[in-house]
Amino acid sequence: MKFEEYVGKTVFITGAASGIGQAQAIAFLENGANVFAFDMDEQGLLQLSEQYHPRFAYRVGSVCIKEDVVRAFEEAVATFTQVDILLNTAGILDGFAKTLDTDETLWDRIMNTNVKGTYFVTNTILPHMVQRKSGIIVNMASIAGLVAGGGGAAYTASKHAIVGYTKQLDLDYCRDGIRANAIAPGAIQTPMNKADFEGDGEIAKWVAKETPAGRWAQPSEVASLTLYLASQAADYMHGAIIPIDGGWITK
Repeated sequence: MKFEEYVGKTVFITGAASGIGQAQAIAFLENGANVFAFDMDEQGLLQLSEQYHPRFAYRVGSVCIKEDVVRAFEEAVATFTQVDILLNTAGILDGFAKTLDTDETLWDRIMNTNVKGTYFVTNTILPHMVQRKSGIIVNMASIAGLVAGGGGAAYTASKHAIVGYTKQLDLDYCRDGIRANAIAPGAIQTPMNKADFEGDGEIAKWVAKETPAGRWAQPSEVASLTLYLASQAADYMHGAIIPIDGGWITK
C-alpha cells in the first residue's frame, strides 16, 4: 500500500519500539514520511534509527510523565519542524484481571498509561495542530473498548475511555482542522501478547479458534489501516472507531 501524500509529512508515534507502533512507524517511513518515535524501550528504537536515519528520530521516555512528553514534542519540532499526524499507540495490558483481582496499583498503572498518557500526548501536540489548522490523530482503542472479554476490568475501562475521548476530541476540534479517529484491534500477534504463545500455545490456538477469521493478525495489518485512516482518502471519517478484529465483535 503506497501513499505518496506522506512524503515530507511528520508522524509522531508513541509505543513505536515494538508491536503495532513499530509496524506503524515502518509503514509511514516506507511511504516517505518522517517519523518521531517516543517509547521507553530504546533498543527497538535504535534498530529503526539505524535503518531509516535521517527520516527517523526518537526520544526515550514515558507517556505517563508530562515532562518527558513535552521534551519529546519539542525535540520532534526541532528535528522535523512540525507534526502533521499523531498516533497514540502506547498501551499496556492488565492480565485479564477481574475487578476484585485488581488492586489500586494495577488500576492506576493501566489508567495512567492507556488514558492519561493519551491525554498528555494529545494536549501537548494539539495546540500546535490547532495553530496550523491541520492535524490528524489516530488513537489506539481495542475491541475491549467496544465489548467485554477483550481484557480485564482496568484494561476494558481504559479502552472504553479512549473510545469516548476520541469521539469528544473530534467533535470539539474538527472545525479547527483536526480529524480524530481510533482503531480497535482484536487478536494481534505482538510482543505484548507473547504469553499467549508460550508453551504449547493453547491460549493462542483458542483465540484463533474463537475468532471468525480463524487466525491472529499481524501488526502490519493494523499499520495498513492506519495509513488509510490518516490519509486524505479518509477525510470524511470523524470520531470513528474502526474494528480490525477478524470478526470477533460480530459474534
